[in-house]
Amino acid sequence: MNNKKIFKAVPFTAKINRGDTAQKVAEQIQLLIDEYSQDGWTYLRLESVETSVAPDKGCFGLGAQPGFTTSFKVVIFEKHI
Repeated sequence: MNNKKIFKAVPFTAKINRGDTAQKVAEQIQLLIDEYSQDGWTYLRLESVETSVAPDKGCFGLGAQPGFTTSFKVVIFEKHI
């Protein structure tokens, strides 16, 4: 029997309003996990991915913007095939 694993990284950004609690975020993650589990994916973990955005020199220096660092959350799933 072949027990190969494949993985999937899915972007996740919680959408909350002022006054919402961590419970609202947990419910959104749970919905994502439930959605992917219906297709045989198993939740592994939530990861942060940090990346640098290059500066934009603009046109002839007009509208130039500095570079910056940003981070994203991705939910990691695995599936045995």
